[in-house]
Amino acid sequence: MPAKLKKHLPILIVLLISLIIGIFTFQDYGMTWDENFYYQYGEAVGYAYSIPAHLSSDFDINRAYGPSIGDHKVYGPVYLLITRIPVLVLRSITGLDIFSLWHLFNFITFLIGVYYLYRLALRWLKPNVAFWTALLYLSQPLLWGHAFINPKDPPFATLFIITIHYGFKMVDHFSAKNITLKKIGRNQLWLVILVGILIGIATNLRIIAPFIAVLIFIYALLQRKWKVILWFIPIGIIAIIVLYITWPYLWDAPVENFLGVLARMSNNPTKLKVLFYGKEYRAYELPLRYLPVLLGITLTEPVWILFTLGFGSVAFKLWKKELDEWKSLSVIFFWFIFITGYILALRPPMYDGFRHFFFILPPVFILAGFGIEQISAWGKKPWLNSLVMLSLLFYGVRGIIALHPYEYAYYNQFIGGVSGAEGTYETEYWLTCYKESVEELTTFVNGAETLLQVYREPNNAAYYAPENIEVIDAIHVAPGDYLLLSARLNEVNMIHRKSSNIIEVGRDGATFCAIREIEP
Repeated sequence: MPAKLKKHLPILIVLLISLIIGIFTFQDYGMTWDENFYYQYGEAVGYAYSIPAHLSSDFDINRAYGPSIGDHKVYGPVYLLITRIPVLVLRSITGLDIFSLWHLFNFITFLIGVYYLYRLALRWLKPNVAFWTALLYLSQPLLWGHAFINPKDPPFATLFIITIHYGFKMVDHFSAKNITLKKIGRNQLWLVILVGILIGIATNLRIIAPFIAVLIFIYALLQRKWKVILWFIPIGIIAIIVLYITWPYLWDAPVENFLGVLARMSNNPTKLKVLFYGKEYRAYELPLRYLPVLLGITLTEPVWILFTLGFGSVAFKLWKKELDEWKSLSVIFFWFIFITGYILALRPPMYDGFRHFFFILPPVFILAGFGIEQISAWGKKPWLNSLVMLSLLFYGVRGIIALHPYEYAYYNQFIGGVSGAEGTYETEYWLTCYKESVEELTTFVNGAETLLQVYREPNNAAYYAPENIEVIDAIHVAPGDYLLLSARLNEVNMIHRKSSNIIEVGRDGATFCAIREIEP
């Protein structure tokens, strides 16, 4: 076995086991209300790259945006473009549900991110410590759940990690050899091209992605090898070309449309409401404490303890001048502090937890890795350190098992778990419980013609309903009707409370969906 492969074998085995678990469970996850039109965009966007379509007399780029043109054309489709190919191939071979197949490949993308977090952590930590750091990230129920059902935020977090990894690697390589245009070899050239492509793809996914280039640029400045700075010019050109090629919306008016997207994303016009501390807020009116509180209660209990211990360890090493990789680590600090400061200072609209900012979490776990390193130094005996780490990972594994397939609704025991969060914070806000609810109703009515009224997003429920169950929007609810309610904004506990639940879907003491028979 090659030495490099042997070195990384433990993390590869864990990722393989995780993939096997994912293969056995990916069909358990219901569709979120955010997925239907988004995946239809993914199926339609291939039209923009069809040569016969371009040669036809009735070519219309709007056909590439799917049924929700006004919404999705301003979202870069590169992840959809790449992932749609294996999804569509596998569907043609297996006939499996298209949403479930997307969930599987979303999860695979997340696992790639876990691997690169491990590789990034190796810059500062020993392989065994980097291994446990990656497992701490992998075992977060919040991230495990989103890994399946969220095709936007975890993929961007994964790409963020990968780009930082290769960006740092490029700067290290060029700084050590002081490479000029005349001296550049094939491997160095590929690094420049790769980093440019990754930044372009990342910007396609999230308009904030040029911040990755800023982080890599800061690291290059800290190296004081000024010739390295010049390589950011071709990187920028490659990124712009990739961004343009992979985003059909930019083709007609690249600068104007890009600036329009930037303005829209900087001032998200959403009118969604968010349940926080038992009160409803508009997404743009959330209190300052929203992000700090959710960071504290949606990650497992050991994370912030390890983070604090790791922060102290790093500070001590810096004071003792024992930290060789302080330049790259300072960039990692800046990554977390700058984005968190931006959120707290400018208060951009937020909803669905803090999913839009999952990319700030890798620095948290890298610092937690230094906490793990300190525990390992105290424990000294490998078997004892492994036992301690397994006990810390248990908090997350227990949450994943107890909440499946609603892991993303996780809250830690600082507030009494998901049952303690019910009615105070958003739990199952993406309506994935519609799948299980409609399946249970199908069994309950046993083939009888049934009318199901749905208070929110009836199309999601209709997707899982057999022919004998008619699903409509809950506009006029009468006694005897079946009504499907969700936990979003605590509606399941606020609407028609006096009516009895014939079906209740939930986990760990919390109710996520309920079907009620309306009483007089």
